[in-house]
Formats: sequence, C-alpha cells, structure tokens
Amino acid sequence: MGVRKLKPVTNGQRHAILYDYSELTKEKPEKSLTYYYKRALGRSRQQGKITSRFKGAGNKIRYRLIDFKRDKSLIPAKVYSIEYDPFRSARIALLHYKDGEKRYIVW
Repeated sequence: MGVRKLKPVTNGQRHAILYDYSELTKEKPEKSLTYYYKRALGRSRQQGKITSRFKGAGNKIRYRLIDFKRDKSLIPAKVYSIEYDPFRSARIALLHYKDGEKRYIVW
C-alpha cells in the first residue's frame, strides 16, 4: 500500500501522510455481493419523525458482503481485484473460487 507525504503548506498538513489509491482496481464492485445501505437520516426508526436536525441525505453507499467465516479455505481461489470499501479502513479483495463462487474478504 503506497503512502504519500504532504508538503507543510499549512500547520494542519505538517507531518500528514495520506494513502495512495493506485493499487486499487478501477472496476465497479461485484453487483451480486453488494446492496444499498439504508440510513436513518436523523429520523426515528419507528415513526419517521426528525429526531436530530440538519442530517442530510449524502451519497448512496453500496455495502459489500464480506465473508468473515472463510469456510471455503480448502477450495483454491484467485484474487481477482483489490477494492476500496467505504465502511472500513481496510481494503477488500474479490476472490474467484474454482467452483465459480465469488466472495469478498478483508485484505
């Protein structure tokens, strides 16, 4: 994973290091392994009334289904791509198993 160091133009940027996203794939995420995550948007779950003001909509974020159990460890697989996940700081890898199944794992 590449990192880049910012030049200290302002005091907040002094000693700042950012991640480089060059190793990530440019392809879209696997559609069968994602779904749209419904957010509360500052409203109560039961009645829908505004409980916390000024909460906006933002962008739709696709949640990736991650295989945490790893129960197919005996079946050979290929790492097809390394992708960005908006819900965690770690990268995720898309595996293509020999039997044709696809799964995401935390990379």
